[in-house]
Amino acid sequence: MITLPLSPSGAGPLSVLALGAHPDDIEIAAGGTLLSLAERKPGLCVRYVLFTGTPERQQEARAAASAFMPGADLEVELYDLPDGRLPAVYGQVKELLEGIAASFRPDVILAPFPGDAHQDHRTVGELVPTAFRDQLCLAYEIPKWDGDMGRPNTYFPLTDKIARQKVELLGKCYPSQRDRDWWGEETFLALARLRGMECRAHYAEAFTCSKLVIS
Repeated sequence: MITLPLSPSGAGPLSVLALGAHPDDIEIAAGGTLLSLAERKPGLCVRYVLFTGTPERQQEARAAASAFMPGADLEVELYDLPDGRLPAVYGQVKELLEGIAASFRPDVILAPFPGDAHQDHRTVGELVPTAFRDQLCLAYEIPKWDGDMGRPNTYFPLTDKIARQKVELLGKCYPSQRDRDWWGEETFLALARLRGMECRAHYAEAFTCSKLVIS
């Protein structure tokens, strides 16, 4: 198994675009990856974009973005498109993504998987390749009731410290979600342990990469 480091395409720091349909999507799916990059990549540049969210949930998301990317050059954009109805505002989602693409050319994009069972996740995931054609896109997974966990092909190993820090921060940053029956340490660490097993690590986060250019 060959490991490939995430490196900036130019002379500057690594740049990341993190896209989520809802508050907590990004952190549940890629919080460990972001914590690791913030720790390893000085000057990390992150644009963090969410498409839905009530004022309460957006406040949680702002706090989470700062907590999961300490020291990063962070820009947060929060929109209030209708939760659960993104397919109905497909054109608005596309317009927002194209606006972001016109002003930001990230090295890496973290976005929902286009085959996700949730319609909001799926809408964002399907539109990302239409706006960004030359970036590495890592499509993340989110555990949920639908039982749509797939077969990812790209892994980001996590140290035990980072995996547990992720779980701790999820609980701290998103108190509104604590009463959900699927939310909690067992769920998040169990998935991380499973994905770690698949890449010969203890813990890991997993993604699907549909296109990768090797030079």
